[in-house]
Amino acid sequence: MKRFLITLCLVAAGAASANAGGLKSLENFVRTVQTGKADFTQVVTSPAREGQAPRVKTSSGRFEFARPNRFRFDYAKPFVQTIVADGQTLWLHDVDLNQVTARKQAAVLGATPAALIASAADVRALEADFVLADAPDQDGLQWVLATPRSRDGQLQSVRVGFRATGDTAADAGALAVLEILDSFGQRSVLTFKQMQHNPALAASAFVFKPPAGADVIRQ
Repeated sequence: MKRFLITLCLVAAGAASANAGGLKSLENFVRTVQTGKADFTQVVTSPAREGQAPRVKTSSGRFEFARPNRFRFDYAKPFVQTIVADGQTLWLHDVDLNQVTARKQAAVLGATPAALIASAADVRALEADFVLADAPDQDGLQWVLATPRSRDGQLQSVRVGFRATGDTAADAGALAVLEILDSFGQRSVLTFKQMQHNPALAASAFVFKPPAGADVIRQ
């Protein structure tokens, strides 16, 4: 689970031109959206074992992000977990285990969805780590396929879906879906709801202090 959460690390929200293709939507998003927050549902499907159906796990929660390199995932169901990236350290708090894992953010993220969404100032910077390509429109969304240039990591590919249309100008072009495929064949689909673009976020949202008595593991 920790391996998957770190690989996910995740994510943010955006705005773009309603008539743009996927790459253009991504370019506008990276350039114009500095903060965001949304509710999310995450469905993780693990490869089927011999004689068994694929394992599916569903979770939900809330996330926030602020460029550069700060984000927060608060998982509420089925288990309470928190992931916070403060720009220097990536914190993972497992409430049930009363355990906190701390890792240097620069060493963990690399060519991950978090780097794709929350770090770069423009698409050219992203292209240093990813091969980016427009993917066919599907389900009312405009898609970008991002493939890491390095094949040494746990990430195989990411598909990012932006809304082609919406009830409001803010809805059109918003980040809607993130599909992540890792090198173990595990697929995660995050669907975002109630997206807010460029909200005012308190700096304290991206500060994490281990709870008293928690077991802290630094890697």
